[in-house]
Amino acid sequence: MKVTSTEFQQNVGRYQDAAQQAPVAITKNGRTHTVLMSASFFEMVMKGRVARPVEDLDDDTLKAIAKSAVPAEYADLDDLIKDWKA
Repeated sequence: MKVTSTEFQQNVGRYQDAAQQAPVAITKNGRTHTVLMSASFFEMVMKGRVARPVEDLDDDTLKAIAKSAVPAEYADLDDLIKDWKA
């Protein structure tokens, strides 16, 4: 669902209720400016996307990282960063 910021301001409760079912895109000057979503959807989206110190990772996660590899079909992407300096 997409609504203008004016519509949203005039019907906040309605769109808060709607956001429990699906995200509500709030537009400003014709462009999506903000998205309202339920807390449960936000938690699902953000789960695992927070940077953590490596010391905080459990053994299974560390083993999975150590065993991981980039599929061969993406090997050419290495060329994009070969000369990159931090």
